[in-house]
Amino acid sequence: MTLVLNRIDDRLIHGQVVVGWGQPRDIRFIVLVNDDVAASDWEQELYRMGVPPEMTVYFHDVPGALVKLDEYRADPRAGILLTGDIPTMRQLVERGRVTEVNVGGIHSRPGREQRLRYVFLSLDEASELRAMAAAGATVTAQDVPGARPVPLGDLLSGNHT
Repeated sequence: MTLVLNRIDDRLIHGQVVVGWGQPRDIRFIVLVNDDVAASDWEQELYRMGVPPEMTVYFHDVPGALVKLDEYRADPRAGILLTGDIPTMRQLVERGRVTEVNVGGIHSRPGREQRLRYVFLSLDEASELRAMAAAGATVTAQDVPGARPVPLGDLLSGNHT
């Protein structure tokens, strides 16, 4: 199989990722790329508790993920690459390591504007998504597998109905 989804979701590992995406795609591993979580055994243990025993979770900072991505792509099992923020995914895209990006849950906070019911973006984050597209990545927003993927242009323009 390989990495079947490269997702940005600020909640990282949670039910929508594990059940919503994991079950229909028969996901067997998650590669979580987050510098803070990669440095914290305690946080890693919390995230491991959120997945079924047959699903493996690998934790990396960005440099570590870049080194291991070919190995994960060669894995015969289906996997998800998961980042908690746009800048982390942008680093992977700009180094030519990711060509398709799924924008999942990016939630409200000061300085962000609602683009979809599950995506709130600052102007800088919108620019980062545009930069990923300019670097050659296909960027779409989609909360669950059964939903229609929203192209980046529609996401940023508000034309997503």
